[in-house]
Amino acid sequence: MKALICGAGIAGLALAARLLDHGWDVHLVDKAPGPRGQGYMIDFFGPGFEALTAMGLQPRLRQLGHPATEFCYVDGEGRRVAGVDYDRFRKATGGGLVSIMRPDLELLLREAVADRAVLQYGTTVEQVAEDSGSVTLSDGARTTADLVVGADGIHSRIRSLVFGPERDHVRYLGMHTGAFVFEDEEVFRRMRDRFALTDTLHRQMGFYGLSDGRVAVFTVHRTRDPALPADPREALRREFGGMGRLVRRALDRCPPGAEVYYDQVAQIDAPRWRSGRVVLLGDAAHAVSLIAGQGASLGVAGAYVLAERLRAAGAAPSAGAAGSAAPAGSVAAALAGYEERWRPVAGEVQARARQRVGEWFLPASPSRLLLRRWGFRAMRVPGLDRLLTGALFPTSRSTVARLSE
Repeated sequence: MKALICGAGIAGLALAARLLDHGWDVHLVDKAPGPRGQGYMIDFFGPGFEALTAMGLQPRLRQLGHPATEFCYVDGEGRRVAGVDYDRFRKATGGGLVSIMRPDLELLLREAVADRAVLQYGTTVEQVAEDSGSVTLSDGARTTADLVVGADGIHSRIRSLVFGPERDHVRYLGMHTGAFVFEDEEVFRRMRDRFALTDTLHRQMGFYGLSDGRVAVFTVHRTRDPALPADPREALRREFGGMGRLVRRALDRCPPGAEVYYDQVAQIDAPRWRSGRVVLLGDAAHAVSLIAGQGASLGVAGAYVLAERLRAAGAAPSAGAAGSAAPAGSVAAALAGYEERWRPVAGEVQARARQRVGEWFLPASPSRLLLRRWGFRAMRVPGLDRLLTGALFPTSRSTVARLSE
């Protein structure tokens, strides 16, 4: 059986790896000319961590991770305002937490499919027939797959072709985000092994000193206009100018706009994730946004659940003759089971993220800012620390293993 996956990001690669484990032929296409170097530091935990562990990839995940000793808020000069030891977060997740750059997580998953899948960059899907699985690619090639997957992110091409235009599915949350990496010995020295955020209203810049001496930055700021700027670097300089010496040094060393990750902060609310042999996965189906902080984890876990549902429904080579096509009924049953089980999980994370917009993630008033500082200082109080870290690192009510049964 064959899967055509549009999108060689985290969700698409995770699904490819698991389907390959189950004996599928996998063809991945991605419109980017090659692997993306842009991206920000993420805390990878929860269902995605569980899925990678089940796939035997946890050792490599930890190897590629970056150590963190403290999470803190700083003023414009980089002086600590409030913070907490990172070990509290690790304890809250039972040790199942790794801080890792998004490009490194993609690298891990790309390694897992190396020499086993066809991985084609600079290519996307032009046409798809959801009932037959017939696909026309942008290079003119035509193919047929038992399963066609839209794992191509918030601006999904597959979703637009099969389920309707992007405007019908995007819930803009009133913010833009950016990320880049730069070199600065002074900033690195102050930020080494720390994840530091500016203690500011309406806009915020985060810093992390990487093990190779560089500094990873992510930004988020409020704006009513969802349209993306022509030059991300100039947009960041305009929005974040005047925030103090620390931010100024980062802006002075910001790379050209083409090397900056920049996008809306938005969620995807797609009423349907499946049609015939076509299914949506990861951000294409249920982007939870930067605010939720679990997009990568949900992308990996959702991919794992989908692959296991395909296996359980009999849509796997081991269930029939080698090289035979998957019965349409088994694929349909698997896709229905995946959506039925995974949609509530993603929906809960989305709802929780929307509630957090004005509360602590990006305060819009001095009182909210002060409340956030008090909250982090309260983590020193026994009992309150578990309550607050539990809110920041919530655990799912259903394990990936149970959802995959």
